[in-house]
Amino acid sequence: QVQLLESGGGWVQAGGSLRLSCAASGSIAGSNAMGWYRQAPGKQRELVAAITSGGTLNYADSVKGRFTISRGNARNTVYLQMNSLKSEDTAVYYCAADRDLRTVLVGTARYWGQGTQVTVSS
Repeated sequence: QVQLLESGGGWVQAGGSLRLSCAASGSIAGSNAMGWYRQAPGKQRELVAAITSGGTLNYADSVKGRFTISRGNARNTVYLQMNSLKSEDTAVYYCAADRDLRTVLVGTARYWGQGTQVTVSS
């Protein structure tokens, strides 16, 4: 009934770009807040970026100036434009959604995707 599906991951050389997409279905289609997390090898899961329908934006310091989060014309879609990719960006990227931004920011969002792998080679 409820699903988040990430796409757009892949293998790219350092300095390259990728665009991740997350499409929601079911009852999460109306979520006010959506975001991206990542889990890199040997590291904790960390917030990458978050966005609300009201225009609130949040970015991890490590990606500011390089990544851009946006929502599609359809409110059930969120994107992450990733530029100037570095090896340290290698991770599984997860989409998260909830009606409350706070839960997205702290990693307890109601809905999560299964992740898409991003691999950046040096």
